[in-house]
Parts: sequence; C-alpha cells; structure tokens
Amino acid sequence: MTILSVDGLTKTYGEKVLFDNVSFSITKGQRIGLLGVNGTGKSTLLKVLAGIESAESGTMDHANTFHIEYLPQDPELDPNRTVLEHIYDGDSTIMRVMREYEQAAHELEQDPQNEKRQSKLMKLQARMDETEAWEANTVAKTILTKLGITDFTKQMAHLSGGQKKRVAIAKALIQPADILILDEPTNHLDNWTIEWLEQFLSQYKGAIILVTHDRYFLNRVTNHIFELDHGSLYAYEGNYETYLQKRAEREEQAEVQGAKHRNILRRELAWLKRGAKARTTKQKARIQRAESLQEESFEREKRDLDFAIGSNRLGKKVIELDGVTKAMGGKPLFENVDYLVVPGERLGIIGPNGTGKSTLLNVIAGRLAPDRGHVETGETVKIGYYTQDHQEMDESLRVIEYIKEAAELVHTATGDVITAEQMLERFMFPRPVQWNVIRRLSGGERRRLYLLRVLMGEPNVLFLDEPTNDLDTQTLSILEDYLDQFPGVVITVSHDRYFLDRVVDRLLVFKGDAQVERFFGHYSDYMAENKDSVKPIEAQGKRDAKPETQAQPTKKPTKLSYKEQQEWNTIEDRIASLEEKIQSIQEGIVKAGSDSMKVQELFQEQQKTEEELEAAMERWEELSLLVEDIKAAKG
Repeated sequence: MTILSVDGLTKTYGEKVLFDNVSFSITKGQRIGLLGVNGTGKSTLLKVLAGIESAESGTMDHANTFHIEYLPQDPELDPNRTVLEHIYDGDSTIMRVMREYEQAAHELEQDPQNEKRQSKLMKLQARMDETEAWEANTVAKTILTKLGITDFTKQMAHLSGGQKKRVAIAKALIQPADILILDEPTNHLDNWTIEWLEQFLSQYKGAIILVTHDRYFLNRVTNHIFELDHGSLYAYEGNYETYLQKRAEREEQAEVQGAKHRNILRRELAWLKRGAKARTTKQKARIQRAESLQEESFEREKRDLDFAIGSNRLGKKVIELDGVTKAMGGKPLFENVDYLVVPGERLGIIGPNGTGKSTLLNVIAGRLAPDRGHVETGETVKIGYYTQDHQEMDESLRVIEYIKEAAELVHTATGDVITAEQMLERFMFPRPVQWNVIRRLSGGERRRLYLLRVLMGEPNVLFLDEPTNDLDTQTLSILEDYLDQFPGVVITVSHDRYFLDRVVDRLLVFKGDAQVERFFGHYSDYMAENKDSVKPIEAQGKRDAKPETQAQPTKKPTKLSYKEQQEWNTIEDRIASLEEKIQSIQEGIVKAGSDSMKVQELFQEQQKTEEELEAAMERWEELSLLVEDIKAAKG
C-alpha cells in the first residue's frame, strides 16, 4: 500500500541541480537506503520529504493523518529541557499522557509525603492504563538505556554532543510515525549500539528512509535502495548487496548504450561532412539530430583509485608503547598499555564511546602526554592524522588552493608524478568544481577534501579517527582501495564494521574500567568469538515499567489454540518441503549453465525460499517451546 507519492520533484542549489523531476513512491514496510556521492543532495531530499525545506516544483501526496518523524544529522535540542521531556515531545494523546505522568512521578520523588501529588500520580496511572501507554513508556526507556542514556531527568545542556544525538535518535524511534527519516543515524554510535539499532529497526512498524555510510547497516536494514546521481534518482529493489550487483549491470548497460550512441553520432557527423548539396528540411533535421546527439552523454565518472602513493621510507622502528597510562577528569581511561607497532601494521581501535580510544590515538601521535609510561617514535616516521574535529578550513579558499597548500604534486610507488588537480579528480572533484570556494561545498564534501589533504602529505604512518563519519559509501570505497595499496602503517579508531573488516587485521579493544585487550584477527572474528561475553544492560528500576500495584500476573497456557494446533501439525512437513524446494532450485541453477537470466531468476527464487525456511524454523521453535510449557503445566 502506497503511503507517500512523490511526482516531479526538482531542487537546485545555485547553479547546481540536486534532483531534477524525480518521482517515486514509498509503501508500507519499505526500508529504503538513500545513496549518492556527498553533495548530490541526499540530505536535502530528506529535508524536502520531512517538510523542512521546499522544492521548486513537484508534488507529494499522502493521507490527511500522515506523520513523518525526522532525525537530522546534527539535531538542535532545547538546552533547558530534560531527556524525557524531549523524547515525549509531540501532540499525540499517548505522548501527552506519558509526559504528564513522568512529570508527576518526578514531582512526587521530590516530596513523597505530598498527598496532592500522590493523588495526581494515581490519576495519571489510570490515564496510562486507558491509553495503553505502559508499553510505549517501557520501550522509550529501554531505547534510551540501549543508547547509553541512563539519567532521564538530566537537562540537555549538560549532555555531550554524542549523548544529544542519542537522545534525538530515541525521540525519533519512540514517536509514532508512518515514515521514519534518519540522516546518518550511526554517526557517534559504537559498534554494539549500531547492532542493537539494526535489530530494533527490523521490527519497526512504519516505513523507513535513511542515509548512512555504514554498509553492513545498509545491507541488514534495507530492502530498497534509492541512488541520487547527477540529478536523477534510480530505484533498486533489494538490499545494498543486491544494489551493487544491479548498479554494475546498469553501468554496463550504459556503456553499451554509450557505444551505440557514439557510433550513430559518428555516422551522422560523417554524413554531414560529405557536404550534401541541398539545404532541404531533411538536411536541417539531420543537422539538428547530430547536434542533439552531441549534447547527450552516457559517460559516468571514473571512481577507481588505480595507483599507490609512494610514502616516505619507513625504517624498522615505528612506534613503541611502554606502560602507557592516561586518566581524564580523574577517570582512568587506560593503564599500562604495552604495544609494538611494526612496519605494515593495520591496527583498529574499538570499544564503547567515552572509554578513551581517541585519547590513546592522541597519545600515540604525541599530541597528548601520558600520565605514566612513554611512547618512542622512530626517526623516519611521518604521521598523517585525520581527526574527527578537523581543523577549521578557510572557506574563502578555492578547492584547488586548499589542496596545493599541502602539496602541488605527489609521487606514486612506481615513481610517477600525480598533480593536485589529478588527485582531486580521483577523489571526485571534477576540474570545474576545483575552482569553487570551499563554503559552497557540503559537509561531506569538506570531509572528503580534508581527507585528501592529509593524504597529500605522503605520510608513512596514517592515523584515522572515525574516518567514516560523514563520508559517502563511494568515497569510503576509494579510501579502502587507497589503503590496500598504502605501503605504510594504518592505525584507525572506527565504529564502521565493514571498514574495520576491510582495512585492519588486529585490534585493540577498550573494555571499560581502563582495560585494553589485544585481538589478532578481523572485527567480525572478534565479535563472533565474544558475542556471548557482551553484558546485557540492566533494567532501570521501578519507573521503567508499570508500577507493581498495576502489574497483572502472566497466565501459563493450558493448551494450543485451534489455529496453533493446526500449524503445529503441519509445520514440520512445511519445513521439509521448503528444504526440498531449495535443493531442487540449486540443481536447476547447475543445469542452467551459462543462461545468466535463468540463473538470476533461480537465484532470486532460492533467496526467497531460504527466507521462508528461516521464518518457518523460527515459528517451529516458538511453537515447540509453547508445547513444552503446556506439558510442564500439566505435570
């Protein structure tokens, strides 16, 4: 069922066309990932859908009771409001009741013997019953807790930037909405919290459209991909993995069409050059056709990084940490860290936010002194440091001027020279854009430009502090290709699981309480080995749920319902049937041989059947547990 129809939407920024006459629809249950290079208009499109900005033309149709909940990249929150006041903001009945109940509960905590406040709270408890708000109340606090917010009465002014973003995420998740719009929701979240958010969104009742650089997140959350490219919008059914396959097919098809187009144009121009004598209407039509063919373009930007920058020579001694200890604000972050960085090292630093990862990176880089211990750095080490809070750019500079301040050319590993202009092109800044002033760039484009400036210094030890924040997936692919060929050392703090798996092969894991442990292997290997050791977050106490006086005992079932009994009688046969079907499809794929269309069709059918089998297995497990409970109840 379509819940939002968009027709002919157009938006420009100065002379730049962000999206031109784009049309699409969003249906109930869709999970849409919006992709595109930084600066193409992804965030602007989200703002237009949310009603924050207007388009120059086009229409959006939806039901009268339609509601969109929007999470911007950088939320602006009232500093005088508390956490709960913010997340319970809204005009819906359930939000008003929860807001009033929480305020009354807080007032009673300040004066527990006040009879008026006791009476008020009891009335609001009854209203919570009437509106069935207890579940929403519990969900809201669970969400906050999972996002690392435990003091619900704290004012926003006293929260860090990362905590404010988490409160904004909680508000977006708890508010009832037909469409949830999320702009970079994974920024400033640690790996564990991102995995929790993935699971939560898989159960979300409304439709979702989101922008994120986290490719695992995209792959696991979305079932549709929209791509903004040169003002046009391309829609793909499937997750990020399917999108990559289909986009490759589209680009291949575009190349075929481009070759046909060039052949037609060549023939048309050859015919005109022959100098046909008569200036007839037919001749004029041919000229006009040739002119229009020349205006058409099937070319796509080349976004591969097909070279390796030659870094300065790195000796055998790189960096050694001996008993390094650091505390901040009286809180110990890490103690007695010993580590030897060797040539060619690919080290990732992971752990929950606030545990000291960036501080350790600053200590290793010599920007902070340790409280105890020491860091020895080799004489040949040349550090390039990409920080989260990158230095302020002179916005009056042109793009090319900013890069040339670092270097006008760099050398490849094979001795070739690449100019600043060529490097900018490799990082998706075409020649015309290179003469734009920096203030005209989007936030993501500025991050990409800053990244390039760090690389232009030709470091042999590269420090990357959360490099994936605000970079688009294509820029990340370029960076990963660059790092594949980079001959020096890479040390990165990151919460991007795909980036970690792609780039590093050993980890320093911050466990909290100043504990840091080593792990040799990729991030996914670490998570697979330590999945069971992650501690669940404890419940938040009596105010997290309905008061004990209102609690209802859970009754044990005494028998299966008629529908459940019928399902239990047939589910094992259904599982066996699905397994046989998958085997049959796999045999069909082998028989299809080189018939790529048939193979693709069968592969899609296999994926669908495997999903059905997984759902059936989960349902079998639910029913079998229910049957066991009934048997136990009967003694």
